[in-house]
Amino acid sequence: MTTRRFIVEPRGLASVRLSLLIPLISVLAALIVGGLFLALTGENPFSVYQHMVDAAFGSSRGVSETLISATPLILTGLAAAVAFKMLVWNIGAEGQFLLGAIFSSGIAIAMGDGAPAALVIPVVIVAGGIGGALWAGIAAIPRVYLGVNEIITTLMLNFIALNLMNYLIFGSSSPWRDPEVSTFPTGRPIPDSGRFPEFFNRLDLSFIIAVALALLAWYLVGKTRWGFEVRVVGDSADTARYAGISVPKKILGVFLLSGAFAGLAGGLYVAGPVGALDPRSLDLGLGFTGIIVAALARLNPVAVIPVAILMGALNNAGPSLQSIGVPPEIVLMLQGAILIFAVGGEFFIANRIRPREKVLEELSEEVEAA
Repeated sequence: MTTRRFIVEPRGLASVRLSLLIPLISVLAALIVGGLFLALTGENPFSVYQHMVDAAFGSSRGVSETLISATPLILTGLAAAVAFKMLVWNIGAEGQFLLGAIFSSGIAIAMGDGAPAALVIPVVIVAGGIGGALWAGIAAIPRVYLGVNEIITTLMLNFIALNLMNYLIFGSSSPWRDPEVSTFPTGRPIPDSGRFPEFFNRLDLSFIIAVALALLAWYLVGKTRWGFEVRVVGDSADTARYAGISVPKKILGVFLLSGAFAGLAGGLYVAGPVGALDPRSLDLGLGFTGIIVAALARLNPVAVIPVAILMGALNNAGPSLQSIGVPPEIVLMLQGAILIFAVGGEFFIANRIRPREKVLEELSEEVEAA
């Protein structure tokens, strides 16, 4: 029988330096794994990574496209971060994103060209948040009042939302479908009054709104009484009940807020670069990528911003890889590797590994001192 040479100890409160270092090491480890994979397939990893950096940040157009790709990821990352902070496992940001897009595009089409942009744009934004919150509520209410597992319900609702969007465009003559296109069904363009004005290449106000919402989420969760109660519920529901906090109301509120963030991502994406309920432009797995963003950001709403930009850069660089003969699926592999290493990094943030002899020696010294 062998004795373990190392002991895993709870670290307690990790330092800020370690909390920043581990996510960076996770990204570096994922790039190394991706580089090994590229080398095994005969590609030069350094050339591929250099090409990706140039595509994402090497020109003003590349930077704007990267920020456009990052915008919905900021909000879907917030959706996951806010929910996971309370141990509410909302895996349905993808479906909530799509419902936000359906609501926003629908209200913009219904209001038409006659309404002023100053009225239409705020209504479109709010509609996206409402759509996402309502879709999250379908899973939240059974979770709060019946104890139904939210992982299963939110995951299944993703597929229902996707099929609903496809039905509106491909399987019906709904108002969302463009009646002027007969060759291949596509989404009806929303009126110009519902579109965000562009100010940097194709970049529009949706990026600024997403950043502002991330800062608002940081303040709400970290600096308010409501956020304190949310953190207490996440740490211990029994403690929260003893302190007089309504656990069901807090879970329901966090669930709806999480869904609203994801729905806003869909609404802003429709009112921004997409301009229509177009399944080919919306079915991109942005809700699932938001989980990676939240994990790498360690559920910090402010840290979600740079992480989303990193993921946006990967998404933006992916299509350009085809020009050098590299399959764009390498981006999916890198994102998956980043998630795996980010989750693994959480273990080292929460624990430390020490030699068994050193631990026993310290214990002996403490016993002798006592």
